[in-house]
Amino acid sequence: MEQIKSLKNHLLIAMPQLEDSWFAGTVTYLCEHNHDGAMGIVLNKPMPVMFRDICEQLEISRLPLIDPQIYAGGPVSPENGFILHRQQGNWGSTLNITEQSHLTSSKDILRAIAGGSGPRDYRLSLGYAGWDADQLDAELRDNSWLTVEASGELLFDTPVEEIYDAALSLLGISAEFLSSDAGHA
Repeated sequence: MEQIKSLKNHLLIAMPQLEDSWFAGTVTYLCEHNHDGAMGIVLNKPMPVMFRDICEQLEISRLPLIDPQIYAGGPVSPENGFILHRQQGNWGSTLNITEQSHLTSSKDILRAIAGGSGPRDYRLSLGYAGWDADQLDAELRDNSWLTVEASGELLFDTPVEEIYDAALSLLGISAEFLSSDAGHA
């Protein structure tokens, strides 16, 4: 079967038929999508963990002045942290997605954030969403997701409780008009 074009730097908006899954009501930012599979970070699933807790666990001695929310980035590797950020830096283990979005998984960026020298715009997540080769493409053909190109405003400036509706509005859709019935024309 032919692979759908790359959706790197796009948002996956969960359709109502995913309401009984881990992805119910989520918006996922796709950091990679190619013939090997896809990887993304869920943007709107807060966890009961705070940044200060993670700093203490990782023995980062300088605790941050602010205590940003941590999000469940996906069901894969929830013990690993991922920082989606707007500004570039010299941090290790960084995937440059676009000029305005980067994903870093190294401890040095956490130290920088805690010390006040990290990126200004970021989202901290534990875990990621992953799909094997052609798995996401099949889910898209089954109408499990809507897709739209990501914007920096939605990634970094939109309050978490507004992300789902804001992503839908980029498509000119309101959540109240979504149906859990899937079909193909």
